[in-house]
Amino acid sequence: MTTEERNGATATAIIGQKVRPGLDREYATWQLDVNSAAADYTGYLGAEISPPTALQPDWVVVYRFDSIAHLQAWINSATRQTLLDVGRVYFDGPATQQVVSGGARPPDPLVTMVVTHRVHPNHIDDFLAWQQRMSQEESTFVGYRGTELFRPIEGLQEEWTTLYRFDNAEHLDAWLTSAERQEILEEGRKFNEFKLHTIDNSFGSWFAFEENGREAPPPSEAKTALAVWVGLYPTVVLLTLALSPAHMPLWLGLLVGNLLSSFIMTFFTMPYYVNRLLKRWLRPNPDEPAAKTNRIGLGIVAAATAFWVAVFYLITTQFWTLP
Repeated sequence: MTTEERNGATATAIIGQKVRPGLDREYATWQLDVNSAAADYTGYLGAEISPPTALQPDWVVVYRFDSIAHLQAWINSATRQTLLDVGRVYFDGPATQQVVSGGARPPDPLVTMVVTHRVHPNHIDDFLAWQQRMSQEESTFVGYRGTELFRPIEGLQEEWTTLYRFDNAEHLDAWLTSAERQEILEEGRKFNEFKLHTIDNSFGSWFAFEENGREAPPPSEAKTALAVWVGLYPTVVLLTLALSPAHMPLWLGLLVGNLLSSFIMTFFTMPYYVNRLLKRWLRPNPDEPAAKTNRIGLGIVAAATAFWVAVFYLITTQFWTLP
């Protein structure tokens, strides 16, 4: 057992890849096959794919393993190299890769900026002092959620990697374009900030990423959409029934209803209903076959939806007629 495994430290690889125009769908299909192959390797905890957005021009893939040794076994495996050879037809230039060990994901990581630095050994103390000044200044900006600094990993990662987290894209952009940051960057020009990209997780804290002290993989976009639907339907119908006696005009009723449903979904429906109901499907055990967990998850989705449909049908047709 390695030191990382004894200490329970996870290892994360963040890979950015530009894709040739018009080949995004083919690339996404290929990348799912790669992630499926990664799941067969020891220590695999999960993988997530982030398509390009206004913040990130690259596709970003994040792999999580329970140790550096297990992550390295996957990164350097013949299986992955063979798949990369197949996928090169989709690539528009070389990929970027950062590997970090340990660290903790905050409860609502909406936007994460990844910055790497190649630091000369004689400048490490100066770099750490400069990085501390950067973090202190950044923490004064609205929406700041934290900074994590990761040292190079011998044989796998030569650069220092820093993760900056903000609650949304606007607050991150305010920091990136601020005069304060530009001033600090000028002071640290010798540390050669040569690459940064952003990871945007749209649904924030609606899904839990920590379980029993271990970082669980987030659900896919398809699972996310279905899970939100499972929670949204009963929330919206119950709110409609509750607000109907007020006889508000349509424009006002929708305004109030949407506001209330946003709060209820965030603070009650998703954490206490959907996440618990679909737990095994949203965050499956890596040892369980994907087909099995998908069958169970979709069955629960269908059963829960049928239950609420029956309940609301009886309420609105047998027991109560909307005013």
